[in-house]
Parts: sequence; C-alpha cells; structure tokens
Amino acid sequence: MNTLTIRLSTMSDTRARISRATKLALAGKTVRAVPTLNFASFDHMHRVLASSRIAILRALMGQGVLSICKLADLTDSDVKAVDHDVAILVKAGIVDRNQSGVEFPYDSLHFEFDISLTIEAVRRERIT
Repeated sequence: MNTLTIRLSTMSDTRARISRATKLALAGKTVRAVPTLNFASFDHMHRVLASSRIAILRALMGQGVLSICKLADLTDSDVKAVDHDVAILVKAGIVDRNQSGVEFPYDSLHFEFDISLTIEAVRRERIT
C-alpha cells in the first residue's frame, strides 16, 4: 500500500531524521524512504488539511486522475469550493493537477503525531 505519512515536526526534528538516514546510507545500510509531509504545528496542519480537503483526498485515493466536477460529485460539494480546496492542496504539494484533472498518488494517509503541549506552550504559541 502506498501511504503518505503526515507529521507534526520541527525543522530540527526533520534535519535529525535526514542526518540519521544519510549516515545509514553512507554506511551501506538500506534506508526505506517514507513519503512524508511535515507540518510545524497542529494549527497549520488543520488549516491545510481541513475536513473538506480530507474528503477530497479520500475521494482521490487510488483513483488516478479525476476532474474537479467528478470530485465535486464524489464529495457532494460545490465545484467552486472543490476548485478552491484543490488549489490549496496543490500549493501544499499534496496533490498534482494538470489539464486532465487532479491526482493524489497515494492509497492512504497515516497521521503520526502526539499533542502534548502544556498550557504555557499554548499561551506562547498564541503570542507569536
């Protein structure tokens, strides 16, 4: 199964994962590539992957290229709203769009993160 993993990850976490994989590869060890999309915060992830966009991704999973009209039918949504949501997904690099339509080259999504901020951290996030 071809899965896209969604993570909440800081740049330093991402750099550390890349560094570990590089060291393993240089040592001649096999490193399994996992298609991953990293978000810096839950709020950012939620802005990009709103429920209407998750519905679009679910409709696209394993289907090949679909038109905006077909996606609107499958998600029981307005064509203009689907077009707007697809534009956001394209900008985020999650789906591909061409003259034939829209494609999500994965069969599933896997969310991999913990939410464990203290109230102080939440307050700091609101300030910045």
